[in-house]
Amino acid sequence: MQEYDIIVLGTGLKECILSGLMSQSGKKILHIDKNPYYGGESASLSPLEELYKNFKVPGPGKSKGCGKEWNIDLIPKFFLANGQLVKILVHTEVTRYLDFRVVEGSYIYKAGKVHKVPATEEEAHASDLMGMFDKRRFRKLLLFALNFDVKNPRTYQDMDPVKTTTRDLFSHFDLGLDVMEFTGHAIALHSTESYLDQPYVETIRRIKLYSESLARHNTSPYIYPVYGLGELPQGFARLSAEYGGTFLLNRAVDEIVMDNGKLFHCKQLICDPSYVPNRVRKVGRVIRVICLLNHPVKNTHEANSCQIIIPQRQLNRKSDIFISVVSYAHNVASDGMYIATVSTTAETSNPEKEVQPGLELLEPIMQKFVSVRHLLVPNEDGKKSQIFVSRSYDATDHFEAECEDIKDMYHRITGAELCLGGSERHQSYNSDED
Repeated sequence: MQEYDIIVLGTGLKECILSGLMSQSGKKILHIDKNPYYGGESASLSPLEELYKNFKVPGPGKSKGCGKEWNIDLIPKFFLANGQLVKILVHTEVTRYLDFRVVEGSYIYKAGKVHKVPATEEEAHASDLMGMFDKRRFRKLLLFALNFDVKNPRTYQDMDPVKTTTRDLFSHFDLGLDVMEFTGHAIALHSTESYLDQPYVETIRRIKLYSESLARHNTSPYIYPVYGLGELPQGFARLSAEYGGTFLLNRAVDEIVMDNGKLFHCKQLICDPSYVPNRVRKVGRVIRVICLLNHPVKNTHEANSCQIIIPQRQLNRKSDIFISVVSYAHNVASDGMYIATVSTTAETSNPEKEVQPGLELLEPIMQKFVSVRHLLVPNEDGKKSQIFVSRSYDATDHFEAECEDIKDMYHRITGAELCLGGSERHQSYNSDED
């Protein structure tokens, strides 16, 4: 029987990142996946025929171009340029396996129209998202956020960051409902309204992160890998292998025995929810609709890639609808083709009807692929059983919540905080602004 420090089941992004980090810290790792490919639930499918096969849809037909030119992410998410996932990539030097391009713009849906989230001062002045007085107030809030330092009470402006809610903060700056919505959902990236009654310190941290990410590229705060997300799990798998990790793909896992296993033995187990259905519970559902288009999305200035957020208040919902658009410019589709994915947390028994307002923004759609999945979370933290289960991927179209899960799991597995210091010397990751 072979002994390992940690066995990892599933090659989703979270599992591969943890596998790479644990290998790097000297642990003996065995990494198994029941599928013949990397990525698990968040895999990237290529050629295009694989997507049709996966969703049991006949096609694809000649109008979609060459199948090999497509790389379709089942769960597409953007990176904030100064966000935690980029810091993990830089820290582990997995950036050497990836090239990035900047996403061309971020948009927000308001009163039936799509508006650009201002990325420069000029755009802010010209934006019809806010009136003249609102722009001044918003600028004051932005300056407060950029100067805010939790260690320096002089930057609080007499508002305790733990006792003062975000609602009170917005009220202090006299922000109107429209500005609150655009700040909370398009900049701080909250997907529900619950943040308004939480301490403002988290919202300010998020506004700072957005601003710092935007400062890196000036067109939008988001970046996305050339050839899509499929290279990410593989990059971390290479890192794990470099430090002695062993990989077994296309290997079914029959059972997990808590005493002495017959084949492989380990001190700790990391896995995605699909390997331990009895150790997770359902907390909701996520609908994703992948749409193939032969045109850019209307009112996005012909952008080859963009994000559109439909705040929940606009449609009398409890959670936002997210649209991510990528295209041939990121080498994920045939020339002139686009992939748009609409996602949200399902709130009714007819989730497809819920995303209809998002789909209408994309018309005409050549082909769509619908998936509704349960949002699964572990029943316990794993400290007693030493079985650490990741959460399912949420409906958002960025990686910040997934990074929180990675950091939380790392802390529970090792007892230490995930420290991403010492990455300054690698600060320039490959990015292409074309």
